[in-house]
Amino acid sequence: MSHRPPSPSPDRRTVLRGSLAASAALSLGGAVSLGSAAPALALSGRPGAAWGVQTGDVTQSSGLVWVRSDRPARMVVETAASESFRGARRWYGPLLGPDTDFTGTTPVCGLPAGEQIHYRVTLADPDDPRRTGEPFLGTFRTAPARRRAGVRFLWSGDVAGQGWGINPDVGGMRAYEEMRRLDPDFFLCSGDTVYADGPVQPSVTLPDGRIWRNVTTEEKSKVAETLAEYRGNFRYNLLDHNVRAFNAQVPTIAQWDDHEVRNNWYPGQILDDPRYTEKNVDVLAARALRAFREYFPVSTLHARGAEGRMHRVVRHGPLLDVFVLDMRSYRNANSPGRQADDTTGILGAEQLAWLKRELARSRAVWKVLAADMPLGLVVPDGSANFEAVAQGDPGAPLGRELQIAELLRFIKHRRITGTLWLTADVHYTSAQHYAPERAAFKDFAPFWEFVSGPLAAGGFPANALDSTFGPDRVFVRAPQRANLSPMESPQHFGEVDIDGDSGELTVRLRAEGGTVLFTKALQPGRVGQ
Repeated sequence: MSHRPPSPSPDRRTVLRGSLAASAALSLGGAVSLGSAAPALALSGRPGAAWGVQTGDVTQSSGLVWVRSDRPARMVVETAASESFRGARRWYGPLLGPDTDFTGTTPVCGLPAGEQIHYRVTLADPDDPRRTGEPFLGTFRTAPARRRAGVRFLWSGDVAGQGWGINPDVGGMRAYEEMRRLDPDFFLCSGDTVYADGPVQPSVTLPDGRIWRNVTTEEKSKVAETLAEYRGNFRYNLLDHNVRAFNAQVPTIAQWDDHEVRNNWYPGQILDDPRYTEKNVDVLAARALRAFREYFPVSTLHARGAEGRMHRVVRHGPLLDVFVLDMRSYRNANSPGRQADDTTGILGAEQLAWLKRELARSRAVWKVLAADMPLGLVVPDGSANFEAVAQGDPGAPLGRELQIAELLRFIKHRRITGTLWLTADVHYTSAQHYAPERAAFKDFAPFWEFVSGPLAAGGFPANALDSTFGPDRVFVRAPQRANLSPMESPQHFGEVDIDGDSGELTVRLRAEGGTVLFTKALQPGRVGQ
């Protein structure tokens, strides 16, 4: 375990304030209007923020604070060393209005490293700053400046998918409450943060006769096409009290995959799907990215002069750099993946060059490659095409595998130590060890890939392995039947704990209910494990 002294969890009144506004609606289990009502129509009273607060991309000295108002308002953030807010610093944020769906993100900087930071968000009437709503409180830890502090974080993905939404009968998205109680330094959300292509129905009858009930909203009643519908998908998850409490206590590093837009999408795709009136996926992706930027505090999407890109490095002290990849926005078309020359691949040439450059620059003991798709698991797209990297051919690299082979070769020859891959996407949990002695392509150093998820979606059987990079499935826990509901199959998340003294990194694959399914300890300073 890390030597960072455990900080007490904040008072629940701190992290849950504001949750009661939606709790009554959730308890009904039916259609709610909290997420879909037009805030501009709320003309009386003081500004409110029933969707809670959250932080993202926290570093040693900075972070991003997010909120959504129920009407036009000025965002004001205060930070302090304690809940008393004595000596608080004040940050004046943006004016929240319809252009951003009444959401706003405020950067806070110059913070002390390795400390618990308390913050409160106040929404003020833009015409009368003295007229303010109730403050919404939250907390986060900045990254440590010293190695001995250690690091501990969680990761998972796949939220509200396959028709399994917020079920008040089972307490909503309970895995979030389990994760909150573990009090990690941050949470890595590995994509499929929403299912914009996955409507939820009021109820679903399970094979054993039990009834799964969903909270429903207008925007979740069909596939998302308009900007308003994409926004409504991101609001939907915030109706869950577990999610709001978690967000108020644990910073998130968020990335996207396909379901933020549409299943298995790629740039330039023209849809052949009768559910969509807009067939151009580039139009849909632009709307989805705008909604994602509005609802997640992501540094490269919010920084002044930023390129508006998802991929980035989030540095968490001397022990850890997190390389957040975007395996969706720059890929080529899904295909059988047998081409012998492929410079675009799944990352695109520019992102690959960026990743090589940043990996070579990194001085962190551990370098997590946060991938939204797995490497050696065969993920099909229809009967002939493939969605991820692997395409089922066990021979030399072809198609998108060529780009990954180039990256793995680079890591070996530059002797970059401490790399490991974390991902979600496939709706089960597993650990794969990749080694050249088992592989068709041999010019790389051994490494590990850990998979977790879903967090609040259907469970699926394990995918086949492609032996091009020599994966050995050391552990897997997956259902035997497709799309098991969260009532039938436990949800999964992973934990990474880096010890401050030894630098040893321990991965734990966890199941909802508190069970640790698998544990693996890795030693620092090695090119391959």
